[in-house]
Amino acid sequence: MAAELVGGAFLSSFLNVLFDRLSDSEIINLIRGKKLSQKTIQRFKAILNGAEALLNDAERRQIREGPVKIWLDDLKDAIYEADDFLDEIATKAATKKDQGNFLSRFKKDRKKVTRMEDVIAILDLIVNQKDNLGLKEIPMENMSWRTPSTSLVKVSDIYGRDEDRKALVKLLLDDVNDGDVSVIPIVGMGGIGKTTLAQLVYNDDQVKQKFDVKAWVCVGEDFNVLRLTKTVIEEVTSKSCELNGLNSVQQRLRNEVTEKSFLVVLDDMWTNHYDDWKTFLGPFQCGSQGGKILVTTRIDTVASMVKTMPAHNLSLLDDEQCWSVFANHAFFPTESRDCLALEKVGRKIVEKCKGLPLAAQSLGGLLRTKDNVSDWEDVLTSEIWEFSEEECRILPALRISYHYLPSHLKRCFVYCSLYPKDYEFDRGELILLWMAEDLLQQPKSGSILEVGYKYFNDLAARSFFQPSKNPYEDSFVMHDLMHDLATFYGEKFFVRISEYENVAQHDTKTRHLSYDLNDNDSVPKMLEACESLSHVRTLFQINEYIYRQHKEGIDPCSLLAQLKRLRVLSFTSFKIDRLPDSIGELIHLRYLNLSNTLVVTLPESLNNLYNLQTLKLVNCKKLKKLPSNMQNLVNLRHLDIFDTYLEEMPKKMSKLKDLQFLSDYIAGKHEENGIGELGELTHLHGSLWIEKLENVKNSGEASNARMDEKIQLNALYLRWSSFEEIEVCDSQSEKDVLDKLRPHKDLKKLSIRCYRGTMFPDWVGQSSYHNMTSLVLRGCRNCWVLPSLGQLPSLQSLIIRELDKLKKIGGEFYKGDATHQHQHQHQHQQTPFRSLKILIIQRMPCWEGWELYECDDDDDAPFPQLETLWILHCPKLRGDLPTFLPSLKELRIRGCEELSCYLPRAPIICQIEILGKQEARMRDLPLSLQRLSIPGNQLVEYVIDAMIHTQPTTLKRLEISKCSSGISFPGYSLPPSLKELSIKDCKNVEFPMQHQQHHSLQRLYIYNSYNSLTSFALPAFPDLLFLSIERCENFTSLEVTQSHSLEDLWIEKCPKLENIIRLPASLSGLSVSKCPLLGEGIERKDPHIWPSISHIPRIQLDGKWIRNDSSS
Repeated sequence: MAAELVGGAFLSSFLNVLFDRLSDSEIINLIRGKKLSQKTIQRFKAILNGAEALLNDAERRQIREGPVKIWLDDLKDAIYEADDFLDEIATKAATKKDQGNFLSRFKKDRKKVTRMEDVIAILDLIVNQKDNLGLKEIPMENMSWRTPSTSLVKVSDIYGRDEDRKALVKLLLDDVNDGDVSVIPIVGMGGIGKTTLAQLVYNDDQVKQKFDVKAWVCVGEDFNVLRLTKTVIEEVTSKSCELNGLNSVQQRLRNEVTEKSFLVVLDDMWTNHYDDWKTFLGPFQCGSQGGKILVTTRIDTVASMVKTMPAHNLSLLDDEQCWSVFANHAFFPTESRDCLALEKVGRKIVEKCKGLPLAAQSLGGLLRTKDNVSDWEDVLTSEIWEFSEEECRILPALRISYHYLPSHLKRCFVYCSLYPKDYEFDRGELILLWMAEDLLQQPKSGSILEVGYKYFNDLAARSFFQPSKNPYEDSFVMHDLMHDLATFYGEKFFVRISEYENVAQHDTKTRHLSYDLNDNDSVPKMLEACESLSHVRTLFQINEYIYRQHKEGIDPCSLLAQLKRLRVLSFTSFKIDRLPDSIGELIHLRYLNLSNTLVVTLPESLNNLYNLQTLKLVNCKKLKKLPSNMQNLVNLRHLDIFDTYLEEMPKKMSKLKDLQFLSDYIAGKHEENGIGELGELTHLHGSLWIEKLENVKNSGEASNARMDEKIQLNALYLRWSSFEEIEVCDSQSEKDVLDKLRPHKDLKKLSIRCYRGTMFPDWVGQSSYHNMTSLVLRGCRNCWVLPSLGQLPSLQSLIIRELDKLKKIGGEFYKGDATHQHQHQHQHQQTPFRSLKILIIQRMPCWEGWELYECDDDDDAPFPQLETLWILHCPKLRGDLPTFLPSLKELRIRGCEELSCYLPRAPIICQIEILGKQEARMRDLPLSLQRLSIPGNQLVEYVIDAMIHTQPTTLKRLEISKCSSGISFPGYSLPPSLKELSIKDCKNVEFPMQHQQHHSLQRLYIYNSYNSLTSFALPAFPDLLFLSIERCENFTSLEVTQSHSLEDLWIEKCPKLENIIRLPASLSGLSVSKCPLLGEGIERKDPHIWPSISHIPRIQLDGKWIRNDSSS
């Protein structure tokens, strides 16, 4: 099978793991003795060295030679066995108190001795097969995988790049860099056409006329300044350069370009050594104005290093452009009788190329001599990796990207084959998995997680990963062809079990399994597969949504007794309430995810998991306590207990000195689990919730937490229990405690909830917190004054909620802290809240007034960047709001009954929502409005009148409510842009029968309106799609005429409605609820009603389907 012609590329990095283990002093001491001497270690290393020396030749030949592929698979399988054995020995040695006795037992344990001898013997046997296979020792640098590029290109073969060509030609022709060299990177994934585009631009007629000298250089992964400089000279002079010294060569190049305009293309650049780059640029500084360098690269960091102008990012082709590339290289037989059939199949093949020109070109070339439809269908139904190296160049082209990865990145990339195609994965989660699988090299300094982020960024910079469309910044995805590449190398060792129709297909060498919780068959397949895979290392879940419904009827814990080599175990969302004690026997386990399960307690045997690095228990709401001796988990780095109901922390958490992420800490009443235990956890990063702060007795205890030393934390959430749960407190003591919880100055997010003091300490709001972007003050019910927040320079989001005793927002709100004011009292104070974009003030029962900031003109007004302002449920608020908010886009006022001021002037506002009884007023009707919700006679009358004279061109949604004035629609000329109209609690509204029609309205909601309305017709809205009528007490009959587009009609709580006269044929859905007269007629198919609705495919009555023909 062609699927077996794959693999082995990352073995060199895997061997390095074994070398590291065999260099460990504990392992060496362990192996020495009567049965196993030092020579055993030397022999072990020699065998591994012998294997490593053969890898390059084996990788080169495995595609063509099946026996070599089998040899690589056997070698990989043996290395897994060796690694498991050495990890077991190291773990048991590290966890035994009496090392001497353990070593003695090991020497006498014949099983362990025999197992080690077997591991060495198998490896030796595999390596000794080299002569039979003809494997040779080939250094990596002697292996040639790359065909150098040239400047030549056939223009007629290029499709979909005309706009890219024009943009780059314009950049090359413009003289915009004041005489300095302009460097323009072209960036994109491998095979996307960077070189082709550069060739196209290089040979453009205008470009040729523009530059005195031109040079094309294929750089490759070796950025050798001497070689590259000589190549430029030879390109410029068309003569061989015999000079060998860098200085003389650069002088020669300087002479060649002095006072000349030049264009140099550096194609396929990989290295980002800044010193080398600056040295290379030296000779070009003497060129005349207009010197340009084009750099093609697939690595963002290279582009960032070289660019003096914005990089040109190359996008994928669309299907039509890709088809043109494919058809051109397939030499599409337009005169063939099978032309249409071939095109139909060919276009499906092109869809698999996913916009990558190299893939279309390669597959087109493969089919160039084949004009039988069956040949093309064979390609369509086969995977790309089914073709050998000679038949298809797409795999070699992508393998170039993989081949030139540093060895430590190869296994990390292949690991991602456990994800299905198009799967959006979380960067941080993937790094935890890499760490658990020993794919990250231990750094000499810094944290191993930092190494993981570096690895990830390196792969992303090379286009192996791409940011997903998900706005979450840590969400990524692999291009389909990159996913194919990962699968290509992972093959039998990495299995997505949900994609197997027959579980028996899996290979016994499989070590890593993923299964999909969205696939009902995936879990049974996983359970069946694991019966024959006792050596599996990974049971990893896909689509493990933390808040999904529990998986019923399956207890996966039965697997644990046989899967003793697991390193990654994910059982999220299973309906399990306990773990068996045997979990403690999984001595290799490094990652355990039990999130969203029903576990009540965890067994104490969990503390035996010496290697455990990651423990996730998110949303385990029944979990009340953690194992008491968790301090034994000395390798734990990531503990996520978010959204659990833990009552307290285990004692002595301070011993977990490697802990780098802790989602929550519940402050206990005793010293051994009090807040002081956080003091030793100085490596915490990310976010941290500290809860039950009422248990902190005094500022001394708080100071022991050493929060100001946790410089890698970017978000801190401080929470006391709600006021109903705690006793009366000492306000000054509370303030002293909060003062000593002062975080470091680089914190980005801060939340303080249910704080019981009357004032905040001085550090809250200090301008020295220059990176703080988000601040939440919530439930601080005793506070009567806000801290000075206006001079926080980066603050973008401010939420103030439930400060029950606050009566006034005064001038102190805008100022900086007192210390800052004293030190800079002679300097002009910055504009208050100069970066704030979101301000939400909510549920402030005593807040009466907002003191406005006095300034001479609008340019000095506070909140210049504010985009969102919500003021919700502040019933006593009176007075004015800020008068001018130049960036405001959304304003919501709700439940502020005494507010009667003018709304702020906001020239670009898009959405205004005012709900409740307040009588706020508008100065004008902004033309930028897209959504408007207003109550009361005054506002509604103003808006209706304003729309007669100035119709907003962008208004799409209008909601009016609580208006008793007479209003007629659409007689007052609704804006032509309006798509949705809601009318609530308006008793005197009419839809007169008239010639004027409003064609753009698509959705109409009528709620508790039209006391006088007894019947209803819609000639004014002929293009309406959706109509909802609710709580119209006197409504007796419905007739919808002159409408050919209405699709859905909802009617609710209209007690007098008893008849439907006519409904349009376009209607596809009718819902009637709590309309007893009409409902009775529909249920018994009254002859006066049923003929009017019998054509509707979906009819629902009081929540039950009368008819549900979705196919109609």
